[in-house]
Amino acid sequence: MSAARAVPWSPAHPLWLCPFRPFFMLALVAGWALMGLWGGFLLLGWPLPAVRGGPFVWHAHELLLGFALAGAAGFVLTSVPEFTRTPAFGARPVRVLVGLWLAGRLGFWYSGWWPLVGLAVAALAQLGLIGGLMGLLAPRLLRDPGRRHVAFLWALALLAFVAAGFYVDALRGVAPTRWLHALVGVWMGLIVIAMSRISMSIVNASIDAQVAADGRAREPYLARPPRRNLALLAISGYTLAEFARPGGPVSAWLALAAAAAALNLLNDWHVGRPLLRRWPLLLYVVYVLMALGYALTGLALLGGGFSPNAGLHVLTTGVLGLNVYLVIAIAGYTHSGLEKSGRPWVPWGAALLVAAALARASAYALAPAALMGVAAALWCAAFALQSMRMLPVFWRPRADGGGGCDGLPPPRPAPASAPRQSTCAPEALTTDS
Repeated sequence: MSAARAVPWSPAHPLWLCPFRPFFMLALVAGWALMGLWGGFLLLGWPLPAVRGGPFVWHAHELLLGFALAGAAGFVLTSVPEFTRTPAFGARPVRVLVGLWLAGRLGFWYSGWWPLVGLAVAALAQLGLIGGLMGLLAPRLLRDPGRRHVAFLWALALLAFVAAGFYVDALRGVAPTRWLHALVGVWMGLIVIAMSRISMSIVNASIDAQVAADGRAREPYLARPPRRNLALLAISGYTLAEFARPGGPVSAWLALAAAAAALNLLNDWHVGRPLLRRWPLLLYVVYVLMALGYALTGLALLGGGFSPNAGLHVLTTGVLGLNVYLVIAIAGYTHSGLEKSGRPWVPWGAALLVAAALARASAYALAPAALMGVAAALWCAAFALQSMRMLPVFWRPRADGGGGCDGLPPPRPAPASAPRQSTCAPEALTTDS
């Protein structure tokens, strides 16, 4: 049976050409479907699964351990083989992980009717998925010379620990909300780790293009480990303080420190005109939103007259949503043998997500119900737009005839008259991760 005619669950179907394809598809569908259900609950009173902790717990769990985890799984299963120069993962283990993701959704939803059984199924599936990711990635990350990307492994281990804490509390009948807030911190840390790798390629490619255009030599961009480690330390400090004593002054000042550390990361990005190109600028906005989210949280905890949830929703709706959106666009096109540039819909979708984050944060000071509905609609519109554009890419064979996970061939060298700087690939990082 040819790939074009294979049924979707057959390993011969194009959906299983590369691990990012099924997981990015799940993330996209979850992006608009789960938020659509949440918006329907807020505005129309639609019923949601009666999970322990109530509707907010269901919403946050599905965002953090459904939507975000699908996006992260697709990213690491595709990028780690590229970073470590090892073969792509085959379809069989990926199909198992996809099954675990689906079982996690069903188990948690059914916990509204059968709490112990549903939560046990969800816990085993979700922890099995994260453990399976670690099992696949660990040999490659640990054998890589210098272990330059092993931070991904530690981030997944921390994700598993926090997820396990959530399910233990839920099974005990204790409100698991504190673990959901901790999960936000874990995702922010993982975004910092991933962005340091992604930006090395994206920003330097923009610098090379500018050099080719104007012939001026420019210094390459470097994602410096000291700035990254300081940001990870500040985010960890705030997350731990808020977990141990929510709403205290220590949490407030550490949130402001995390905001300052996120802004400090941007000092590496100030490379002049190359920053103003589409992809570097969109990634830059992710860190701007991260700084804004932690700053709003810190100011609210110091008595700013508004809820710290305003900052929390900038981090989730803005940072997490926009990061997943951009990773799917960048990796999804590049590793499907397609050029990611020249896609006018991409900045429109990104603008919808930024607007959604700002509307959701503003709901705590202005019209709550209306703005929460607007934020949900904007989010759904962004991922529905991306789904229309990219799901067909994941569903069909590669147009360029390349291998399953192959990226685009490197660009042609610039003419000798243009003093071109070399692009720094992610493995060129001198990390202490």
